[in-house]
Amino acid sequence: MYFQANVCVPYRSFQNPHSLRKAVSDVSNALVKVGKDLEVLTKIYDQVFQAECGCCGQKEDCTKDYIVHVTNDHAGTWVCGLCSEAIKEYLSKNPEKAMQEAVDAHNQICQNFNITTRINPKLTLTWAMKDIAKRSLENRRLRNSSKLNIYRSSSCIPQINPNTK
Repeated sequence: MYFQANVCVPYRSFQNPHSLRKAVSDVSNALVKVGKDLEVLTKIYDQVFQAECGCCGQKEDCTKDYIVHVTNDHAGTWVCGLCSEAIKEYLSKNPEKAMQEAVDAHNQICQNFNITTRINPKLTLTWAMKDIAKRSLENRRLRNSSKLNIYRSSSCIPQINPNTK
């Protein structure tokens, strides 16, 4: 057999050159394989659900097992990967805190962000710049007040009194 333009063609038989030959295309084999892969993908797709993060509201496609695993790990709240990492960092800085407290704290941060920054990012930038200027002014005042000017009310050298011997 030899291959020519994705078609498998057998050598000609010298005994009967006019016999019918079967030609099989590589494309048909590939289509059969793709069809099997498509069946597997549709079965997997039927098992995929959309989960919404309890903190930031981001939606992700996940399997039921993954949703249950993440929900159990985060005190009954499904969280996305980014929020999960933020919660882990919070717990590493505050090891005495429970998982539920960490999830609630991160949820509060996300809600504040959604209320302010997402609604009006320009105004949020203005507030941030105002806060930076205010802190800078306070720091300058603190630095200036820490340099206390000490005035001497009396000399540390005893006065020379000509009357005393």
